[in-house]
Amino acid sequence: MEYSVKVDAFEGPLDLLLHLINRFEIDIYDIPVAQITEQYMMYIHAMTDLQLDVASEYLVVAATLLQIKSKMLLPKYEEEVVDEFDELQDEEDPREELMKQLIEYRKFKEAAQELKQLEENRNHVYTKSPTVLTSLRKEEQESKQDLDVTFYDMLSAFQKLMKRKQLQKPVRAKVNRQDIPIEKRMDEIISELKCNKGRKNFFQLFPYHERDHIVVTFLAVLELMKGDKIIVEQKSNFEDLYVSYQEESELS
Repeated sequence: MEYSVKVDAFEGPLDLLLHLINRFEIDIYDIPVAQITEQYMMYIHAMTDLQLDVASEYLVVAATLLQIKSKMLLPKYEEEVVDEFDELQDEEDPREELMKQLIEYRKFKEAAQELKQLEENRNHVYTKSPTVLTSLRKEEQESKQDLDVTFYDMLSAFQKLMKRKQLQKPVRAKVNRQDIPIEKRMDEIISELKCNKGRKNFFQLFPYHERDHIVVTFLAVLELMKGDKIIVEQKSNFEDLYVSYQEESELS
């Protein structure tokens, strides 16, 4: 069973690195390469598990991180006689080029966000005919979406899920392969949420250990998010995600 999904939040390897730096509150001028490399590779493996096409640029950055990590592990040899001029010349930091790219990328990303905000503000200038006032409900929905659960947060939750399922997997199990249409799984998720007062813990949507079922369910959640059928909330970093169903009347 093959299924491809396009996620708008997936912007490239530098965006992923910047996300990791912000999430773990890392100083961009002093990047701990070992930690970043480990986290970056975990995301790459998660994308592979989801059968998403990993673009070559992600693999190039992965190779670059591994190269930098290996350089920083090599011992530094000191010559017995070093003149004063050479002492003032510091050895080039292998992270410097990557750091410059990230700083430049962050500048453009922040500029793009500012332009997007200006565009949204400009859209409010136009008038429209009187309609039913549902601003309070809209503000409530917008405040939930301001929690900014990104695709990377979803990937992180997927990693935790796979670890949990691996630990809870029975010693002996007979697995029968069964292809599940993603549309069917989307309907099942909506039904589950409706039966659970419209809200459910993200991990509770994955009752089975079969890999195919886990992947299809995760992709179904992403599609429902794209279609504004559900919203995903997270109070703070590293906490569990919660999935809520949005009634059609709430979206109008």
